[in-house]
Amino acid sequence: MIESWRWFGPQDTVTLEQIVQAGAAGIVSALDHVPTGEAWPVEDILERKALIESFGLCWAVVESVPLHNDIKTRTGDFERYIENYQTSIRNLGDCGISRICYNFMPVVDWTRTNLSYDLPNRAQALRFEMTDFAAYDLFVLRRPGAEESYEASIIERAARRFDAMGDEEKSLLEKNIIAGLPGGEGSYDRNGIREAIAVFTNMGEARFRRNLFSFLEAIIPVAEAAGVVMAIHPDDPPFSLFGLPRVVSTADDARALLEAVPSPSNGLTMCAGSYGARSDNDLVGMVREFRDNIGFVHLRNIRREADGSFYESEHLDGDNDIVGLVEALLDIEREHGVSIPMRPDHGHAMGDEKGNEQVRPGYSYGGRMKGLAELRGVIYAVSSLKSR
Repeated sequence: MIESWRWFGPQDTVTLEQIVQAGAAGIVSALDHVPTGEAWPVEDILERKALIESFGLCWAVVESVPLHNDIKTRTGDFERYIENYQTSIRNLGDCGISRICYNFMPVVDWTRTNLSYDLPNRAQALRFEMTDFAAYDLFVLRRPGAEESYEASIIERAARRFDAMGDEEKSLLEKNIIAGLPGGEGSYDRNGIREAIAVFTNMGEARFRRNLFSFLEAIIPVAEAAGVVMAIHPDDPPFSLFGLPRVVSTADDARALLEAVPSPSNGLTMCAGSYGARSDNDLVGMVREFRDNIGFVHLRNIRREADGSFYESEHLDGDNDIVGLVEALLDIEREHGVSIPMRPDHGHAMGDEKGNEQVRPGYSYGGRMKGLAELRGVIYAVSSLKSR
């Protein structure tokens, strides 16, 4: 497997030199300075690629070329934005970059309620707490119809939780959920997120899924011609938030997506943490079923709770069978004669990175280096056993 590392560009607090020292070979990066919806210029792609390669690394995966909301709703200027997206795919292919990770989540990208959840070893992890999320949705955002999204027991717990929160806790919860959403065209205020949610909830799941398939019909032929694999990232978490439609959360969703536009360029990002937040997703079984379409892998682990809450655990100590996943992925590599890029997805904040506001939540250097080292050990051990 191509051991890779998410790098947020020259402004990242983690340097390319540090990534080399961590032992990674591939970089997962994006041109975040290009406005969402605009085409990526060849000059900018080549500049980023040259910088990465000057450290002996390769630009293994683009994560991501974000989709403008007009594409997801098929309203406004969506046709121009799709044309720009096609241009970005061609330009990346022409520059020798052959894998793009993207997502089709409405309004919210990855969502957590606590970005510094204390673990028993005093490291800090990302956590999604259903009670806190419901408290925000019901009593802070006051989304119309929010009560229909939760069981009575969760509403009762959320009411008690909200009553116990101080103003500072409420503000922090809102900041964690809304501020600087990775998948948005900027930050939302409360009115803005209510309005955006209404657009997608009124659309419904069936129409939203059709919009995804229409997007794929437009871009996959372009990706094929450019020699690029489009690897869609699953919903995170893989269930509805704010009553929004979710269409990349289960094996059935992945199956429908691949069947809608059959192509070697229509691929999946196997994010163990996202798919694994649902107990009904058999991750190893999914890898084996979709073996011809897995273009990129995020390896992380989680601990699930009965109400949908979860936190991001140690890479090798959670509810996901990471060893089984690695074994299934190595089988695919041997079968197809390719190397699949993977990265340790998220890492715990440890040592002097705890409480450091310059460190992106989930993207600490020490935590990811620890995760990569553990995963490297699993890959080596499984590979050695299979070669005997």
